[in-house]
Amino acid sequence: MKFLHNYNIKIIKIICLLFMAGIFCIYPSVQVNAVGSLDTNLDSNLTGTDRNETVIRQPGTAETPEELQELNIANGLSVTVNGDNGSLSSTLRILITLTLLALAPTLIIMLTSFTRITIVLHFTRNALNTQTAPSNQILVGLALFLTFFIMNPVITEINEQAIKPFDAGQITQEEALERGMAPLRQFMYKQTQVKDVKLFMDIAGEEWTDDLDAIPNSVLVPSFIISELRIAFIIGFIIYIPFIVIDMVVASVLMSMGMMMLPPTTISMPFKILLFVLADGWNLVIGNLVKTFY
Repeated sequence: MKFLHNYNIKIIKIICLLFMAGIFCIYPSVQVNAVGSLDTNLDSNLTGTDRNETVIRQPGTAETPEELQELNIANGLSVTVNGDNGSLSSTLRILITLTLLALAPTLIIMLTSFTRITIVLHFTRNALNTQTAPSNQILVGLALFLTFFIMNPVITEINEQAIKPFDAGQITQEEALERGMAPLRQFMYKQTQVKDVKLFMDIAGEEWTDDLDAIPNSVLVPSFIISELRIAFIIGFIIYIPFIVIDMVVASVLMSMGMMMLPPTTISMPFKILLFVLADGWNLVIGNLVKTFY
């Protein structure tokens, strides 16, 4: 009985398949036209009262920029790189803006005072031996606001000389980029040591005449970064010195008392914090750190 039941099910499935195939064979074909002719004779299967071609304008017939923007061939996709005045179109401007926003964190870290500030703040925390106090989020946030404070004159100059004239249509994009980079190059050049510039100029195989205009951005940027790292580590070493003295004194006292199994950092950390608070350490560190850029 089970065999007959399965056999009947198979027969029913085959009949259903044949029935569906017959429907598709009997159903009349329908013609779909994307582009119709200009003939007024219409098929009864088509909806509407007339035929309109999707070709708005044939190639080679555009005489003005406005007609060129209306060029459409059979619903094809066309990309306009330049606008009617030779400048970038709004679509490409949006693309470039989004690209710059994606690169903004890298530009902030590499081309501003952020690198030196964040390294010095991390050295200060490690010298205090407080592990995660203050936390990384607080240090990075403080570094960002200090960077904005230091770079505020540069940002204002870039806005006045490059961004506002470009928005008003008074200068081209190349001129805006050149004017915008000038204050930033001047800031980096003041913080860059000569030996770092000569190092990268020698690697690039170029001669330098001690002139800022003769330094390309590909040389100035890495030279500025190397100089910032050097200065930050020097400041971090100076911050470490008083705290190292406290560690040595505490370690000597514990050894003289025979408490060699007790970690010296456990005892020295409260004295470090006390010294840092009494000396108003944050005022000294941040104040003198900001003054190094002026």
